[in-house]
Amino acid sequence: MEPVREKVTPADPPGGLAGDEEKRRGLRKMKLVALSFLIGATIIFLLTSWAEAQGWPGWVGYVRAAAEAGMVGALADWFAVTALFRHPLGIKIPHTAIIPSKKDALGSSLGEFVGANFLSEEVVRDKLRRVEISRRLGGWLVQPENAERITSELATVVRAAVTVLRDEDVQAVMEQAVVRRIVDQPWGPPLGKLLSQVFTDGAHHKLVDLMCDRAYEWVRDNHSSMLRVVSDRAPSWSPKFVDEMLADKVYGEVLAFAWAVKTDVNHPMRQTLDKFLAEFASDLQTDPETMERAEQVKTQILEHGEVKKLIGSAWATAKDMLLTAAEDPSSELRKRVREGLRNLGRKLTTDEATQSKVDGWVEGAAAYLVTNYSNEITTIITDTVERWDAEETSRKIELQVGRDLQFIRINGTVVGALAGLVIYTLAHLLF
Repeated sequence: MEPVREKVTPADPPGGLAGDEEKRRGLRKMKLVALSFLIGATIIFLLTSWAEAQGWPGWVGYVRAAAEAGMVGALADWFAVTALFRHPLGIKIPHTAIIPSKKDALGSSLGEFVGANFLSEEVVRDKLRRVEISRRLGGWLVQPENAERITSELATVVRAAVTVLRDEDVQAVMEQAVVRRIVDQPWGPPLGKLLSQVFTDGAHHKLVDLMCDRAYEWVRDNHSSMLRVVSDRAPSWSPKFVDEMLADKVYGEVLAFAWAVKTDVNHPMRQTLDKFLAEFASDLQTDPETMERAEQVKTQILEHGEVKKLIGSAWATAKDMLLTAAEDPSSELRKRVREGLRNLGRKLTTDEATQSKVDGWVEGAAAYLVTNYSNEITTIITDTVERWDAEETSRKIELQVGRDLQFIRINGTVVGALAGLVIYTLAHLLF
């Protein structure tokens, strides 16, 4: 069983009650004018009929025939106009009160007409192509005040969105979307692939240089520590001066070795390190043991208290940064957004390729909507008309167009009179 639809009153047109009252006065005025034409034709008909019976000259018959035909035309057009909105004289003559009785069919036809003639893909594409949306949008965006207006509106949206979101919900999403993805994704192969690319490109050499520099500096600045290490490792029976000589010798060799590694980019130690790093990158991608150890390291890092604290506070930090940047008109974020909008506007007004691309997007989106959802769009028309109250709809429509329809009654009187005069004249000339 279909649900009962509540009847509603059609919305008032622009102008509201004052506009309706003015149109109502105009309609009454035109109805009186049209009625006066009918009354005038009737009076003339009666007078000429009496005059003709009294033996007046023959021209009276022409006037009477014109008046008689004018009456018929006025009555016929009154019937036609009235039948659109109600039953004439309250008599339920078939095919009268067309608008109230055919309201739903008219709404369906209107929906089909709109769908066929306004919501077709060809019509929409042609209209959008002639409008040149991208060029107009670019000209609007390039204006500083418009770019600032959009930036302010975006800032308001950002503030509202950030304020409404609950911190615990966002953190939960971050953990699910980011942290869990990191945990589930093996680190070994992607890290090995990244390191392999870095080592192949030689981007790690600067880091190696830094390590060699620091190693040399440490050896150079820690002479006493080196001596103490050698002395501590020497046998107890060894004379002290021998230990010192040996320590100096070891220190010198280590210092010379560190200097050689530091200054010679082709030193065997560096080459061995490059080879080790390359093998390590390969093992991260292929060696199960190395990959397993990488996973263990990943787990240790993510379970570390400081890392968890950092993840938990990431949203709070980002939230504060967003709110501060959105509220400050001079913030770097808002400056970049404004400048980005103006750059987009300049590009849309000067770059034909960008214009064509944006226009193509807009046309494609509009075409997709009308192709797939035109029925839903036209259903808005049909459903809305179906929900209107029939009598009130008829009154509303008559209020909008009834004044102009009264000219049909006036024209019917005039045209009928002329037609009657012509017919009467031809009848007397031919017979």
